[in-house]
Amino acid sequence: MGTADSTPRKIDEPTSPAGTGLGPSAAAPERHTAAVVADRFDRMTWRDTYEQSAGLRDLAAELSNRDDCISDLLTDVFLAAYKVRLQLREREEMDLSRLVNHQVVTSLVESPEFAELRRETAGDPYVAAMAVLAQAAALRRMLERTRDARQRAEQAKKTQQDAEVAATAVSEALQHTADEADEDDTVSAPAADAVQQAIEAAEAAARQAAQDAAQALAAAAPGVRATARNAAAKAAEAVREEAALMRAWGVAPGRLERMPFDQRARLAERLRSGRLAQWAELIGRFRQMAGGERARKVENATGELVGVTLGDDLSRVIPSELVGLGLPALRAVFAARYAAGELMLYDSQGEQATGRGAVIACVDTSHSMYEAGPGGVTREAWAKACALALLDQARHAGRDFVGILFSAAGKIQVFRFPADQPAEIAQVLDFAETFLGGGTSYQTPLSAAGGLLEEEFNDSARARGDIVMITDDDCGVTEEWMRGWNGAKHRLGFRVFGVAVGTPRVAEADSVLQALCDNLRSIEDLTDVHAAADLFRVI
Repeated sequence: MGTADSTPRKIDEPTSPAGTGLGPSAAAPERHTAAVVADRFDRMTWRDTYEQSAGLRDLAAELSNRDDCISDLLTDVFLAAYKVRLQLREREEMDLSRLVNHQVVTSLVESPEFAELRRETAGDPYVAAMAVLAQAAALRRMLERTRDARQRAEQAKKTQQDAEVAATAVSEALQHTADEADEDDTVSAPAADAVQQAIEAAEAAARQAAQDAAQALAAAAPGVRATARNAAAKAAEAVREEAALMRAWGVAPGRLERMPFDQRARLAERLRSGRLAQWAELIGRFRQMAGGERARKVENATGELVGVTLGDDLSRVIPSELVGLGLPALRAVFAARYAAGELMLYDSQGEQATGRGAVIACVDTSHSMYEAGPGGVTREAWAKACALALLDQARHAGRDFVGILFSAAGKIQVFRFPADQPAEIAQVLDFAETFLGGGTSYQTPLSAAGGLLEEEFNDSARARGDIVMITDDDCGVTEEWMRGWNGAKHRLGFRVFGVAVGTPRVAEADSVLQALCDNLRSIEDLTDVHAAADLFRVI
């Protein structure tokens, strides 16, 4: 049985083994409660986004009942999605009570699905917040899976704090014995041993608690990683769907970035609800088709390009012919070929795009337009998707656009989109959502359209507008009205295009619509947006 060491020790001699972190003279490493390295601007972005998002606040309130660390966890998940240059802290830098947060965020960041998600969310606080909300269910599951680990981590944190308090108390007591120390500032061995034993016991308890927490976290890690991958995949899908929805409705990314958070959230909710959500895919296809048809147009050529021919129309001369004008020796040859009508020209066919005035889409919203055709697409959906593509067409050409919704006599609603003003998305959605119901009258919408073109001509001398009449019904007009209509057409030089939607009989040779229109087409397959492609080549 050994004897206690009675060698005196100096008061300022370290009594804790190096690296334990509990002794009064040891420099404990800094611990962090945030897993994502962030500056004050990042944290400010999170606070601003949190204040603007009722969804984030509700989620934080719900999850806080399960864990006191939720605020830090949500901040980390948001910043992991938002920061362009993402950096995570080392596990050893984390406060013990936040080890679970570190595990959750690490599992998210290391998944391939999260890397895909960050392509959409980095730098955009709204989309990053949306990603957090999309992962809400997964966060709940991860908190449930890590309940034991969180409890053990909290216990380890408390044990560590108790050990540090104990070490501080012992140190203070040791200093208090200085008055009873020998002249050379030493204390008796029993007193020093008591200090050593107290600190070692505290250290052992802290180490054991941290080890228990680490084991519990390791046991939960596989489930957390699987849940994190699923969460990231779901969030990425939600973000892509909303982005596609915005693109389908013509809302540019730059415009979204300038939009206040709450306005953007309300817009997204409106687009996801009701009939608008069902039309998004059709509208997107119409916009894509119309853009493609615009690209097919040949500058300074008439109609659709089909090849090369000979002639003397200088507006259609191909570029290789013009090279001759730049060489003095070939100018005489060019002049001779011009005189003989033998210059090579772009050959085209079809109608010339002559419109300069407003583009007016008259859309039938009578009861029968609500009927669905093949593929479940309603006549109304097809008509309004076509009209919205015409809105794009008009804006591309710098022309005013007017949408006229009509049904029975005297029942219309007019939506004006001047070329020199941005097309507000709220007005676009109002146009798309409005449905009047009732019967069908041609005179009411066409009279309104003619009046608008007359007004435009009187105000700005612009003529040659285009009216597109989209309907599924045929109805009579009076002879007096027809005479006035023909007179307005002759005076203002506008064209009328007819689209018979879902009912071929409306486009028959003896129909009223045929008599009213310069060009009429019938649409039977409502899933085929290309059936109206020629409209976008000539308007």
